[in-house]
Amino acid sequence: MIEVQNISKSFGKKKVLDDVSCNFTPGIVNLVIGGSGSGKTVLMKCLVGLFDSDQGSIHYDGRNFSEMNFKERRPIRQEIGMVFQGGALFDSMTVENNVSFPLRMFTGMQLDEINDRVNFCLQRVNLLNVNKLFPSELSGGMKKRVAIARAIAMNPKYLFCDEPNSGLDPKTSIVIDELIEEITEEYKMTTVVNTHDMNSVVDMGEKIIFLHQGRKWWEGTFEEILQSDNVELNNFIFASKVMQVFKRK
Repeated sequence: MIEVQNISKSFGKKKVLDDVSCNFTPGIVNLVIGGSGSGKTVLMKCLVGLFDSDQGSIHYDGRNFSEMNFKERRPIRQEIGMVFQGGALFDSMTVENNVSFPLRMFTGMQLDEINDRVNFCLQRVNLLNVNKLFPSELSGGMKKRVAIARAIAMNPKYLFCDEPNSGLDPKTSIVIDELIEEITEEYKMTTVVNTHDMNSVVDMGEKIIFLHQGRKWWEGTFEEILQSDNVELNNFIFASKVMQVFKRK
């Protein structure tokens, strides 16, 4: 479990996160939703240590990540997989070199072990015969699946995905959602997904945290959204045509 306790973060005079507290549950996909500028990406960057919060603390299974220095955080960072919004693949590397990058950087695995792990991860995300291709030769959906393969290469306990469906067509977005759900359940990971995609909210809405103006405004399940009278949540959710269908029901 990841526990966030009273996190705040400002940039200059602008407070982006304001006293946010929440827990992220293992074995399910925890969704963080909210409009642009609500603080979703800043929260995720605080969670993985790319930003340090101004106050509050973050705990990974009881370990206070916020109190650790760079060296002390390394064991936890090695338990983290990250899928960035654009995939963040290395354009000059082949698919297999992209996926093997964390293994080569952070483990003492032999080359044959690395190759076996790379092939396993690519098969797990349903990519075959792409090892020698470069990112420029892949479709958007394939790039996202390579990014997921790289993220799970170290067999992480915690998986973070920032807008994994950004730029994808609806059919491919469903494939990516299903893949994230499957590997989360299979490996009992604590998965946190930032998303604007209301299809993801419908399909993966076991636990949803809604950020508004840098604060945690609401928390619950997809079913509870449909019954909520939270004005800001409703204004955000039901702006989507997908959600208007549920509202009419």
